[in-house]
Amino acid sequence: MYLAKIYVTYKPSILDPQGVVIKSALERLEYQGIEDVSQGKYFQVKLTGADQAAVAKEVESLVEELLINHNTETYTYDLEEI
Repeated sequence: MYLAKIYVTYKPSILDPQGVVIKSALERLEYQGIEDVSQGKYFQVKLTGADQAAVAKEVESLVEELLINHNTETYTYDLEEI
């Protein structure tokens, strides 16, 4: 069995309004040195498969089909055997 940890974020060219609000709130709370804040989504998916390469292909497929908006989001993932 494998655990996929999937991180979805906005593409660099897309404005992240929640990140802007969070950064502004941190500045109002007098946190110093905050250069930028990005907000995103995190998913954990447990999968079974023949091998890690097959599971990785499955993760990429499910992310591309369901979890991201291709126009505005990108993703990375970590895959670990459990």
